[in-house]
Amino acid sequence: MSRENIELLENGLKNFNIDVNDTMLEKFEKYREILVEYNKNMNLTGITEQREVYIKHFLDSVAIFKDGYIMDGLSVIDVGTGAGFPGIPYKICNPTIKLTLLDSLNKRINFLKEVCTNIGFDDVEFVHGRAEDFGQNEDFREKFDIATARAVANLPVLLELCIPFVKVGGFFICLKGPNAENEVEEAKNAMDVLDVKLVENIEVSLPDEELKHRILVFKKIKETLGKYPRKAGKLSKKPL
Repeated sequence: MSRENIELLENGLKNFNIDVNDTMLEKFEKYREILVEYNKNMNLTGITEQREVYIKHFLDSVAIFKDGYIMDGLSVIDVGTGAGFPGIPYKICNPTIKLTLLDSLNKRINFLKEVCTNIGFDDVEFVHGRAEDFGQNEDFREKFDIATARAVANLPVLLELCIPFVKVGGFFICLKGPNAENEVEEAKNAMDVLDVKLVENIEVSLPDEELKHRILVFKKIKETLGKYPRKAGKLSKKPL
């Protein structure tokens, strides 16, 4: 384990106003080790080198902490979580959040359970299923303070998938690449239909990274109409 890389992670976390301790750094490294091991047999990520994982997965995930949205005790659902980003890094940096990880692939759910067991989280909820189904489930619909997603779909589709999970007054935190501005333009109709407004468009600078990432923060103004999210076929063929 490179001391230089650990310091890079530590300093990066501090730059995002995260109160770093050794336990937190150990959890991140254990997470990376399990990710690399599982990745030998399933396609979780193309990034496995320690420094790259620290920057492109961990620091990229938690940049939102600088802006004060991830507060103690909030309920957070990570939609289409994949290898656990950004949900598990949120939880490592603030263990008080009530985290739900939703993914459509059971193999990934098993991986996420292994990670959480090994880093000492016994209060994470794992949901195997599709967002368009669980967004219509009364146990999940409008039950979360925050929904989040990273690199799952284009923004109009992503809004329809994620906003139904959010309580009125809650937030959808969307991690996007440098094309975010164009996606926001494309999502104007979806924002109107789903009664959300864009409250922040945050530029994220990461070590070693020339491309600027973006975090889009949407606030939910009213309850979501019952017909949303639509079934997968309609949702992808005719985005809002």
